[in-house]
Amino acid sequence: MAEQERARLGRAIAARIAGLESFRTAGTVLAYLNFGAEFAAEGLVQQALQHGKQVLLPKVNRATNELDVYRVADLQHDVAPGLWDIREPLAERCARVGALDAVDFILLPGVAFGRDGARLGYGGGFYDKLLARLKHDPVLVAGAYAMQIVEGIPQEATDRKVEWLVTENETIHCAAAG
Repeated sequence: MAEQERARLGRAIAARIAGLESFRTAGTVLAYLNFGAEFAAEGLVQQALQHGKQVLLPKVNRATNELDVYRVADLQHDVAPGLWDIREPLAERCARVGALDAVDFILLPGVAFGRDGARLGYGGGFYDKLLARLKHDPVLVAGAYAMQIVEGIPQEATDRKVEWLVTENETIHCAAAG
């Protein structure tokens, strides 16, 4: 897909996510900055910051092979390319967040998604491990291009499905999420 088209579709996806009641009322949002062909969440993250939400972004901890989470206040100064050239929080500028109890809304990345809320990542299990650390159930949302919706996403017992799958064309409440 051409870069201009991706940007246009990405803005439509971001607008739909921003319109979700769960996003509008969230005080703390855990999001990501995209890698590869993932939905580019930067505009949505910027909007969350502008609306006074606490924004948390993940950073790969190479020692544990898990995601550490940091509070970010400024995308221009608080993030830089990290592992696999994914923009991550700068540990020296951002506060690490241990307990994720305050997270109300989680935006999850992925390569492909099912209409039932199934999500396929890059195979590292980073987000599955992160979600397993949660002691509560924040709203799980994925933004995706319509072409990323497929049938038969393989699932394991540790996989968590998203409650909402948002594309440029529709907002899908995934009934089988859980």
